[in-house]
Amino acid sequence: MKLSKHIFITVILSIFIWSCNQKSKSKEQMQTKSQLTAEDILGNPKYLAMSYGGYRYADHSIEPTAEELKEDMKLLSAMGVKLIRTYKLLKPQAANLVKVISDMKKDDPNFEMYVMLGAWVDCKNSFNTGDGEPIHSLENEENPAEIERAVALANKYPDIIKIIAVGNEAMVKWAASYYVEPNIILKWVNYLQELKKEGKLSKDLWITSSDNFASWGGGGDEYHVEDLNKLIKAVDFISMHTYPMHDTHYQPEFWQKPFADEDMTDLEKIDSSMLRAKAYAIAQYASVKKYMESLGENKPIHIGETGWASFSDGHYGADGSRACDEYKEALYYKHMRDWTNEAGLSCFYFEGFDEPWKGGENSGNSEKHFGLFKVDGKAKYVLWDEVDKGTFKGLTRNGNEITKTYGGDKEAMMKDVLVPLSTEEIPTDN
Repeated sequence: MKLSKHIFITVILSIFIWSCNQKSKSKEQMQTKSQLTAEDILGNPKYLAMSYGGYRYADHSIEPTAEELKEDMKLLSAMGVKLIRTYKLLKPQAANLVKVISDMKKDDPNFEMYVMLGAWVDCKNSFNTGDGEPIHSLENEENPAEIERAVALANKYPDIIKIIAVGNEAMVKWAASYYVEPNIILKWVNYLQELKKEGKLSKDLWITSSDNFASWGGGGDEYHVEDLNKLIKAVDFISMHTYPMHDTHYQPEFWQKPFADEDMTDLEKIDSSMLRAKAYAIAQYASVKKYMESLGENKPIHIGETGWASFSDGHYGADGSRACDEYKEALYYKHMRDWTNEAGLSCFYFEGFDEPWKGGENSGNSEKHFGLFKVDGKAKYVLWDEVDKGTFKGLTRNGNEITKTYGGDKEAMMKDVLVPLSTEEIPTDN
């Protein structure tokens, strides 16, 4: 009897000690995760990055619900994505998303998702919404409020928001309806950096702007201005965009020639073209790095955006450069992940999900087809292997189980794959 009582007490004590240890471990894990900084996460292949927009309807005023945002975070997390990029706080999506992530972390301490929070910045009379044409040297009166929204959210969720990006393609001159001169981006980057020095933002929060490679000095001389040089010195890292897909129309020569062997099969021509697209993206990265280093700077450079549409009935489709289909999208995604993971770069791949509101009313506009998933949850060819592995088992989108496009029929999918034009077939008018 005494022995039984002794054993009983020992068992109870053992269970109690084990329980305490488990709680301690869980607490330590949570503390470790909350202490991760942008410096720890960026360039770490264990923290894949993705650009995120969760709008599921052609009507952009219909906001994703909390449950829909949660659905998407579960799908991205299953793929190994742990760092996402948002674009603006003018609409509720980004703030709602950060709250959803916070709630998911409370429900499951092992769930990890971090955010590069975008603050939208544009010029006075942007999109012709003011009293006249856009004035690129002056900023939109709404910009200060947008920056303060970013500050407030970053302070509320420091365990999630690790980066603030001031503007999205806000300096590139082809964004004629809204771009600003670099001094405006510089002003807000300096403002945020000063808040860090004053202790009004976390000292570990990294500040950048996410823009086209040309805007970061990798393009023409028109971008090589003193305010850009100051901006490069002010940011914690450079977030640059590269889109070889777009240049298959605007600069087709890199995409369509030269074929090493005119006797190549169609598939070999396609595979060769996608390797050139990869090399083109790497060259744009190198051009930004070269310009940065010419200023005596050695900041990290990460890919803030790159992607490849799976369909186009315009410049990039059958009647254009023949760039867009699910096979090429899959090759490009693999090439970008391989390159950036090996090089120690983050790549905020654009994007997780198709967004029907983009690109106007034409359903064939390529801007609607950059997602790895379709709106209804069908996984495009790039993710078929993940479906086969059971990566998305038990997960849904719009209430639908995750299945493959084309019903998983690769032969049917390949019938829609377009062979790049030969040199002689390249259109002369752009």
